[in-house]
Order: sequence, then structure tokens, then C-alpha cells
Amino acid sequence: MHGFILHAHTKPERAEAFEQLFRAYVEPSRAEPGCIEYHMLRDAQDPTLFIFYEVWASPAALAEHTALPHMRDFHDKRMDYLRRDFEIRQIEMLSPAP
Repeated sequence: MHGFILHAHTKPERAEAFEQLFRAYVEPSRAEPGCIEYHMLRDAQDPTLFIFYEVWASPAALAEHTALPHMRDFHDKRMDYLRRDFEIRQIEMLSPAP
């Protein structure tokens, strides 16, 4: 499995647009064949911080996800929404789902 936690620090004036955009991506992402878990969270103390917790079957499955047209389009425009680029932390699954 391939997991990571991604922090997206949005511009204050773009936080709501970012949330709406990515809320629409949650269910389709979860339906992708290689998706094990896909969670979008918003920090309770900082409403401009969005956190994604994702687990994919393999790096190849994640690569297929990121190659989708809507994901490529967002990646090209991400700095329109973000104060700084994504912070991505690879994680090791110590307690995988049963």
C-alpha cells in the first residue's frame, strides 16, 4: 500500500472555492479501483488548512489518479488557491485496515 498525508494551505479568500472544488472530487476518487482510503479534512483552528489522508493500492494507482484530466488541470492551477505548495508526507501503514 502507498499512503500519504497532504497539507494544503489555501489563500484565505480561496478557501471556500478550494473546499467546493475538492468536495466534488472525494466520491469519484474513492470509486477509483486503486483507492483504499481518501479523506478530506479541514483544520478546526485554521480554516485555510485542508488535510488529505490517502491510501492507494500502489504508487501506480496513485499515478493513475494524478494523471486524470481534472487532477492535472488542478495541479497546473494549484497556486491560484494555495499560499504555498503542498506539504506531502509519505506514511508507513503500521496498522492497515483488516
